[in-house]
Amino acid sequence: MKNNIEIVDRGRGPQLSTSRITVQDLVPYLQQRWSHESILEIMPVLSVEEIEAVEAYVRDHFDEVMEQDRRIRARNSKRENPPEVEEILKRAGEKMATLREQFAQERNVERNGDPAR
Repeated sequence: MKNNIEIVDRGRGPQLSTSRITVQDLVPYLQQRWSHESILEIMPVLSVEEIEAVEAYVRDHFDEVMEQDRRIRARNSKRENPPEVEEILKRAGEKMATLREQFAQERNVERNGDPAR
C-alpha cells in the first residue's frame, strides 16, 4: 500500500498525490461502475488503494465532481477538427468505402466464381 494517498490540486484539478492521474480521469469508469480489476487493466499504474481514494473523494465531493464532469463533456462536445483534418477524414472515409466495396466484390467472386467466365 502506498503511503499517504491523498487527493491534491496541483493546478490540473483534483488528482492523486501519488501520481498524475486526476479524479476526472477515473470519473467515467466510476460512473459506469467498472470494477477495480477492470480499471487496473487500463490503468495498471494505479493501486486498488488509489482507486478507493478517488472513490471516497467523489463520494465526499459528488456535486462538485459531477459539475466539473458536465463542463468537461460540454467543452469536448464543442471541439472541432481543423479544416485540413476534416478533409483528410473525408478522403479516408471515401477510400474506406471503396475498399469495402472491392472487398465485397472479391468475396462474392470467391463464393460464386468469376462471373466473366
